[in-house]
Amino acid sequence: MGDLLDRVADLVDIGSESYHEAPLVDHIERELGSVEGLTVDRVGDNLVARTHLGRGHRLMLAGHTDTVPADNNGQARREGDTLWGLGSSDMKGGLAIMMQLAQTVTTPAIDVSYVFYAREEVTATHSGLEELFETRPDLLVADAALLGEPTGGAIEAGCQGTLRYKVELAGVRAHTARPWNGLNAIHRLGPLLVDVASYEPRQPLLAGCRYHEGLQVVLADGGVATNVVPDRASVTINHRFAPDRTPEEACAHVLELLEPHLGPDDVCELTDLAPGAAPGVDHPLLAALVERNALEVRAKLGWTDVARLAVRQIPAVNFGPGDASLAHMADERLERAPLDAGYEALAELLSTGVG
Repeated sequence: MGDLLDRVADLVDIGSESYHEAPLVDHIERELGSVEGLTVDRVGDNLVARTHLGRGHRLMLAGHTDTVPADNNGQARREGDTLWGLGSSDMKGGLAIMMQLAQTVTTPAIDVSYVFYAREEVTATHSGLEELFETRPDLLVADAALLGEPTGGAIEAGCQGTLRYKVELAGVRAHTARPWNGLNAIHRLGPLLVDVASYEPRQPLLAGCRYHEGLQVVLADGGVATNVVPDRASVTINHRFAPDRTPEEACAHVLELLEPHLGPDDVCELTDLAPGAAPGVDHPLLAALVERNALEVRAKLGWTDVARLAVRQIPAVNFGPGDASLAHMADERLERAPLDAGYEALAELLSTGVG
């Protein structure tokens, strides 16, 4: 099959910014469409390739095909065992492993579903994985799943939930020469910002995984003109919450902090909400992967599509060769060692099953 790092380079060179994944999906479809024993179904810019061997377990290997916009890094550049380029870490390394497995482990001990889905890097309403669940849920039936998000070759179990509130505080306009005639909405933000900045996040330990919550102001806006006391000011607040809290509990927690700062003319709007997912490493397939490769298991502190799978009662974890800290950066890159190790670990799991 050739060099796996070269395969990642080929995928990097096929641009696949969100909403423009079609050329990359065309390439994957051509590659996997000729593999004997695989059925390949395409739904829009989503592609699912499956074995049908009647095995006792079915494992889903899934990954998103889209990237964020390029930052002068749209073409791959390789030096030795390091590959630079947009999406190399997040997550075309994982996609290359999936493709290589589909073409090399053709009679696995378990049935496998390879799921390539679009539009993960944009708002949840456009998710290609959600599109598949809504239109072709039969393609996503599985006993367990591995999501190829960048984890540096470790297992990142579950994921944290996320929510956003937009808070708009009201004031009264006045001339800045006579500010006592008005009420400065931006000044009203002060105590709220202090409370958010001094927030002490929980760090719960769940199934041996340490989660770390967060509360941050991520957007701020206000003002009318340089000689006008502003009559409005707004902030957007993002809360990342551990999976031992339901979305409803997380919302109530944030509202408890916000409510002392809200008056009758203020607006507090929930603009985004996604549940977390509890660690799901106890399924026999996932446990076998961990034990036979002595993999580190840690908490996933961000949100991933593992949550979508957990809602459908599919145990899932994140496992990919990339480095999450390099995702979306101009110098995004991928090293050979975790790429090859990830392929070998998954090839052994597919070939052996639960053992």
